[in-house]
Amino acid sequence: MNWLFPTISTYLILAIVFLVDKYLLTQRIPNPKIYSFFVGVLGILVLLIIPFVDFYLPEFPQLFLALLAGAIYIFALFWFYKGLQLFEASRVVPAINGILPLFTFGLTFLFSGGKATLSFADTIAFLFLIFGSVLITYKKEKLFSLNCLRISFLTAFFLALSFVLSKYVYLAQPFWSGFVWIKIGGVLLAALFFLFSKETREEILKTKEFFPKKTAIIFISNQGLGAIANILQNWAFALAPLIYIAIINALQGIQYVFLLIFTLILSLKFPQILKEEISKRILVQKFFAILLIGIGLALLSFK
Repeated sequence: MNWLFPTISTYLILAIVFLVDKYLLTQRIPNPKIYSFFVGVLGILVLLIIPFVDFYLPEFPQLFLALLAGAIYIFALFWFYKGLQLFEASRVVPAINGILPLFTFGLTFLFSGGKATLSFADTIAFLFLIFGSVLITYKKEKLFSLNCLRISFLTAFFLALSFVLSKYVYLAQPFWSGFVWIKIGGVLLAALFFLFSKETREEILKTKEFFPKKTAIIFISNQGLGAIANILQNWAFALAPLIYIAIINALQGIQYVFLLIFTLILSLKFPQILKEEISKRILVQKFFAILLIGIGLALLSFK
């Protein structure tokens, strides 16, 4: 269970990153392509750690796998950012929360030839975590449009595929070497892909419009936090058994427990930017969601 602490730490940090992403995408940088491009390009900073870690050039199949995992991750972020821009988080997030662990489990089962399976106790914990993750972000009055579901499915599929491929990278390579190649894949195969779009190229040339000094500081600081979370998440993938990648994804409900706490606090201080609808029904719903997540976490921790 040495993967559990980095997983929980990841979701604590990602709750903060999510809030800042939502703010930037709705208030400062309204183009998800531009946002994804700069997120991917900043991944090149991972090269700075090469002199200090066990880094080497793997054989071509492993190199290709790492680059592909990184590229797919950036594409997943693009669809996630697009979903945040077009729809309320209360529509996009529950759909992704429910679909992502299932896609991850399915891809893991498929790639392992049916050898990677969960025990009965792990399956029960997995279901508790999924239901809790969906319930904590679900709003009854928010209907899912077909376009919203399409974006949620694309995001969940690409995230699941990237995570499973990353685990196979770490099965064959030392953690830091695999991590660096995955990040390079995000830069070379995905971030630069956006440059093939004439519209995106023109908007990138007008970065001053999107990145005044204050926005740039917020964006870079948030990406620094995101980088720490990404390292912790990949470390958890490297430590956990293959089938537990789905469990790590199902634990994302913990992120929204933290997110709920942060949002409630910030909505009181900055109601013009963030607001959280509070009612007896919603509080009861979130209480039961947290209870389900807690039961799932307990089943994992004390088995």
